[in-house]
Amino acid sequence: METSQARPGSSAGHQIGLLLVDDQALLRMGFRLVLEAEDDLVVLGEAGDGERAVQQAVALRPDVVLMDVRMPGVNGIEATERIVAALPECRVIILTTFDLDEYAFAGLRAGASGFLLKDARPAELTAAIRTVAAGDAVISPRVTRRMLEMFSGYLPAPGDLAPDAGGLDPRLRALTPRELEVLGTMAEGMSNAEIADHFVLSEATVKTHVGRILGKLQLRDRVQAVVLAYESGLVRPG
Repeated sequence: METSQARPGSSAGHQIGLLLVDDQALLRMGFRLVLEAEDDLVVLGEAGDGERAVQQAVALRPDVVLMDVRMPGVNGIEATERIVAALPECRVIILTTFDLDEYAFAGLRAGASGFLLKDARPAELTAAIRTVAAGDAVISPRVTRRMLEMFSGYLPAPGDLAPDAGGLDPRLRALTPRELEVLGTMAEGMSNAEIADHFVLSEATVKTHVGRILGKLQLRDRVQAVVLAYESGLVRPG
């Protein structure tokens, strides 16, 4: 069953609108029960396949989409790419049954801002939604390591991207030396607090560096920054 409801007008300012996408109605129902118990979360609609997800996203303009990957017809990867292209401000969280899932990682590359297991605790789910809605990304160090294992087989070899005289990928030339260092630690899965401790900086300074990195590289969030760090050869698996 696919349902939708209007976002409450009087309190919309502090509520996060959600779209649930999964081909299993029982799972959507379970997510809805968890999410609707939170005052700041509202489920605007549901979809059972990728094609319907894109249609619902365009019509309802949710803040966050919870996206299954393996669905009949249009899968979650293509749906994610289409939603992100049509609605740049919309955030997508990939949902999967397994933490080592090449399809889920492809979803991250398609523009998703997070990755969660379907059996995540309710508190993890709601925290992830609030995090991506605020413009950050959800990707734990464990998932980062898994993602890099997946990428290691097809990352560019040194020289493939015509680096400059210093061996730096052209896409990274706009970054300062400190920003390159911060990007490298982001790619290792470090949080802002861990990066601050590593470089003996304040968290506020690290947050400023991260914001400048994303702005200069025209990236949506930390997930895309991690992907670029490894694709560019700035950091390599192993």
